[in-house]
Amino acid sequence: MATGDTLDRFSPLANEPPAAAFATLDTRNAHPILNFDGTTDEEAVFTSVLDRKYGGSGLTVNLWVGAASATSGSIRFQAAIERIDASGLDIDADSFTAFQSNGVTAPGTTGMFLVCAITFTAGAQMDSLAVGEPYRLKVRRDADGTSGTDDVATDAQLLAIEVKET
Repeated sequence: MATGDTLDRFSPLANEPPAAAFATLDTRNAHPILNFDGTTDEEAVFTSVLDRKYGGSGLTVNLWVGAASATSGSIRFQAAIERIDASGLDIDADSFTAFQSNGVTAPGTTGMFLVCAITFTAGAQMDSLAVGEPYRLKVRRDADGTSGTDDVATDAQLLAIEVKET
């Protein structure tokens, strides 16, 4: 597989919400979206299997994000990966890697979305995920700004996720 090729896609409908502090499912003009609170860190979790075309480089997680009503300010997202290797992970407890993060400026018009790209280097940042292994992707809005500026007080909205090889 070539660098930049898509390995996975997730819709808000594929979210497997954690027990607490979860993003809420909503719609915007019949488009499913996940709303992430403006003052509390909230999360969404997605499960898949790493495509067999993966060539061993890093990954980039492209989050298509917008804002419920804000037209200025910064929105900060984080992402983490949990590898589910054969006979190696007890799924009764979470085992996500450290969060990687990035921020974007809110679109100038509500209803518009842009890409927040979060990169992972091959190896530890990806939990040493290998071809054909199941994994979970956790996406969090860093509303309290611990990893960088997030000063949009309204909901951030997630429209889609693309995972590609870096």
